[in-house]
Amino acid sequence: MATYMSCSNSSIKLMLLLLVSMMIIEVSMAGGEGSLTKDECPAACDFRCSATHHRKPCLQYCNECCAKCLCVPSGTYGHKEECQCYNNWKTKEGKPKCP
Repeated sequence: MATYMSCSNSSIKLMLLLLVSMMIIEVSMAGGEGSLTKDECPAACDFRCSATHHRKPCLQYCNECCAKCLCVPSGTYGHKEECQCYNNWKTKEGKPKCP
């Protein structure tokens, strides 16, 4: 009986370890490059641009950036490090293209 319990406990521990590992991987990849589809870009950009007074150009550039990068940083400002493509895309003048 002790062998059965030992095997069962080991199996449960292994399953819990795998479950926790999968959750960590999923959270670490959330919001990264390719985390959105083109259909999800308008909603993500609508939130991203919700706090600006320059809403129309913000939405235009955000949607353009999202379509290329399939990513929009979290929040209404900053956090661009979450999406390198979005962060690194520059205008001809070398300024950030994506809001």
